[in-house]
Amino acid sequence: MGAEHDLPIRERLAHWVEHLAHVLPAQAPIRDFVHHNTLHGFQHLPFAEALAAAQALTGARTYWPESRFRQCLAEGRIDKDDLSTVLDEAGVDGLDTPLVRGLTRRDVLLASLMAGDDGVEANRLDWLRRETGLDDDALFACCSKLTSGPAQSPAEHGAGPATAWAALVDQVGRQRSWRSVLATLTGEDVLERVRAILQRHLAAHLDLGVAAWRNPARAQGFFAAWRASAGLDLAWEMDELPNVRDEILHLPDQPLDVLVDELPRLLSDQSLWSGYLERLSLELPGWSGMFLWRERNPARGDGTPVAMLDYLAVRVLLERLLLDDLVRRLVGWPMGLTELREHFLARPQELAVRLAVADARLPEDLQGEAANLVERARSGHVDELAWQHLAERLEPVMQAREQDDRAWQLTACCRQLGLMPADVEVLGAVGLAAMQACMASLTALQRGQIWLLAYERHYREQIFGALAANHGRHCSPVQPAAQVVMCMDDREEGTRRHLEEIAPQVATYGAAGFFGVPMYWQGLDDAEKSALCPVVVQPRHLIREWPADGAGALAARHAARRERRLRWRERFFQTTRRRALAGPLLTALGSLPALAALTAATVAPGWFGASLRRWREQYEGRVSTRLGLTADEVGVATPEQPQMGWSVDAQVGQLAAFLRMIGLVADFAPLVLLFGHGSDSRNNPHLSAYDCGACAGKHGGPNARVFAALANRPEVRAGLIDRGLVICDDTWFVAAEHNTCDDGVEWYDLDRVPPRFQPALDALVGQIGEACRAHAAERCRRLASAPTRPSPWQARRHVVGRAHDIAQARPELGHATNAAAFIGRRQMSRGLFLDRRVFLISYDPTADDADGRIVESILLAAGPVGAGIALEYYFSSVDNERFGCGSKITHNVTGLFGVMEGADSDLRTGLPWQMVEIHEPMRLLVVVEQTTEVLSAIVQRQAALHELIVNAWIVVAAKDPISGAIQHYCPRRGWLPWSGSTVLPQVGRSVDWFAGESAPLAPALILGGAP
Repeated sequence: MGAEHDLPIRERLAHWVEHLAHVLPAQAPIRDFVHHNTLHGFQHLPFAEALAAAQALTGARTYWPESRFRQCLAEGRIDKDDLSTVLDEAGVDGLDTPLVRGLTRRDVLLASLMAGDDGVEANRLDWLRRETGLDDDALFACCSKLTSGPAQSPAEHGAGPATAWAALVDQVGRQRSWRSVLATLTGEDVLERVRAILQRHLAAHLDLGVAAWRNPARAQGFFAAWRASAGLDLAWEMDELPNVRDEILHLPDQPLDVLVDELPRLLSDQSLWSGYLERLSLELPGWSGMFLWRERNPARGDGTPVAMLDYLAVRVLLERLLLDDLVRRLVGWPMGLTELREHFLARPQELAVRLAVADARLPEDLQGEAANLVERARSGHVDELAWQHLAERLEPVMQAREQDDRAWQLTACCRQLGLMPADVEVLGAVGLAAMQACMASLTALQRGQIWLLAYERHYREQIFGALAANHGRHCSPVQPAAQVVMCMDDREEGTRRHLEEIAPQVATYGAAGFFGVPMYWQGLDDAEKSALCPVVVQPRHLIREWPADGAGALAARHAARRERRLRWRERFFQTTRRRALAGPLLTALGSLPALAALTAATVAPGWFGASLRRWREQYEGRVSTRLGLTADEVGVATPEQPQMGWSVDAQVGQLAAFLRMIGLVADFAPLVLLFGHGSDSRNNPHLSAYDCGACAGKHGGPNARVFAALANRPEVRAGLIDRGLVICDDTWFVAAEHNTCDDGVEWYDLDRVPPRFQPALDALVGQIGEACRAHAAERCRRLASAPTRPSPWQARRHVVGRAHDIAQARPELGHATNAAAFIGRRQMSRGLFLDRRVFLISYDPTADDADGRIVESILLAAGPVGAGIALEYYFSSVDNERFGCGSKITHNVTGLFGVMEGADSDLRTGLPWQMVEIHEPMRLLVVVEQTTEVLSAIVQRQAALHELIVNAWIVVAAKDPISGAIQHYCPRRGWLPWSGSTVLPQVGRSVDWFAGESAPLAPALILGGAP
């Protein structure tokens, strides 16, 4: 800090702003939503340490509540053996050390975990005493008697609130802001007013196309625009503050000068300024994060200047103005914030009452009385005697509640241990104290970590058992009728499984859904190009879709569409805009067809959506198109000026690398299908979150189409021969896109398939359609409003209706329940029911070199993508209020860049509750078909993988390609061999296992569909 303190204030502020990128959300505008690790700024830390640091910084919960884990324990999703084993994995010391009378620390900790460490709220305890005779419970009475202690003296009790208050004030600039401290003291939170004032100015400044009016001063930056608006706004939010308009109009012109003036009024210690700015930013993480993201990505905006210093200057100024007003109303006269500490230390009784208001252990009557006293104090109608009288009444109650909490927890632990009252009497006060100390030796974060490890271990044992039972059961079809390459997406696990059951002679593969062709794509009707590749890849080539008749036909098509669409609108507008009666009359008449459309979309959304699509196709017509794949001139391609198409050598290189990566290098089937995916639904701001993550939250159909078109080019096939890949004339590549929302399929360029492939194509189209309908039936089991045990056709109709229903909050469940990823040959998982929870990535270890260069490239691409998806679902599940974005029902799209809850909230980041409500948060388990020696060498030479694996953000296991032996990596102990065994249920088809079930299902062996 000393070296930084010597820097000029401007450089220090720039450094502090840079640091904010590590703690604020980095979510792009919602139209470009891509999954990423919510705690990306903490990824340099081990997972458990990162969660502890994030919870200390943000106050967010980073593990499931223990009650949810105990529910899994009751359901058999976790067992006692899991808990006992992970106590060792978590590094808890002295587990088998005797504690008291034959009980070890392990016994007591296990009992404590299964009993829970929650206290009991005062009102519930009163109810239990009144309705169930709790005081007559011999075990509780015994524990209560033996844990009772001497009452504190009034002097000791008076020191408690003073110490708590001093600790609160000392946290300002570190873990708290003044706003947080005063909210604890008064019950009034100025953040609500700060947010209400800021949000409309921020929404207008960051707007990407909604606002009808823009601040004329926005070109000068946010601070200048806000200052101009604040000084002249006729309906401003802070007019009740004295002289506030004059104060704002006389502010310095530069936001840096404002910060230099305002920060000393909040904190005299400059070393705390950085922490204070961090605290203020984290109090509105959505708006702060979006503002910072726009500053760091200026090319993704609309040209409006965005600077984080502007935001911070306004934020700090509003904080100071509103806190000054609150302090003035609190103490009755103007007072600096730094004087508050001593002011309340001189009033211990008032302090005790104010700090006790939020204590859940208080009985309802006392809590209400304390809250009323605090409320009366705002108007100055409370004297010192009232504070003193209530503080004296609170003292014994607080002591009794603390004793009840100790007795409650010990009673629950004793019941888990099977101890009777006589046994507790034998233990005595000393024995119970030892038990209580043992129970308290695990912090809440450590308990959460142990529960998570136990849940993950139980699932890991199931997966390892399934892989071991399936080892050697299947082989690839010798002469496949078709080869289908799908996205690695966990949602496609079910589609692949059903296709293999329906068509055993079809071989399936999985890979990142951009299929190794990073590109900008501009479709026939697209106004702008879109990047279709992982967000960490910067494409340098543009592929455009053209009418088969050439570029001139494209211009004519666009002109005709504009004429058809605008002709009647323009005529209607010109007819009505100057007529006093015609306008309202025609508007009223227009409401009838609008009402009819709304009724149809509500009552029969599937039929209405299909009819609308048919009408649009008939109205606009269908155009035969071609792709501009080959560059006319090969030059230097940049992201700013991408090259149109690739050279032939580049096309050959991309296809060869992808085919080798998935292990498809020989024995090509007559048809090879590239099967991309995307999702379509209505009234869904988070639509991009359901699309292909490997295509930057876009549809993967264009990538599939481009790959197939390249693979069918004679020049490319000739180049592939030089690289050892022979694709004969009896093989044709086709492309399609799977809609994961309605399980429909869109096929591309079928008119160009040679007639000799038509019978095989007809069979494949039918098999794909049947597999998608079966997949829809499997999806319906997790959808509460879906029919029970639907036939495939009924399920397909249901999901089509969901996709077109404007009132549907759950069009599909996305990646909910994702849990694992397999990197290896299909034989390791073919024939297993994996409940759509596993990413499947094809890789042939026998075709890789000794250093594992192919699997290294797969891990570098798929590792961060899978980890990002799993971790965003994890954090949005464990604390949806802080890390997620709440319910879709109240969402309000803001400026085309985010969502708010209603008209007054922080900008919400993360995933909505409807996407994660059935998700069970866990780290991604990645099973790689490779030796531990190869994987260890890869992790050591790749920093990105080292961070993910050694810091335990994902869990990695190795399955030996020959023996099938499984080992999993533990950061503390290295590679640990798995020696368990599991008896898996066996069923003929997937439907025999999932039909009628709505809960998560364990793996099962599928007997049907073997090649």
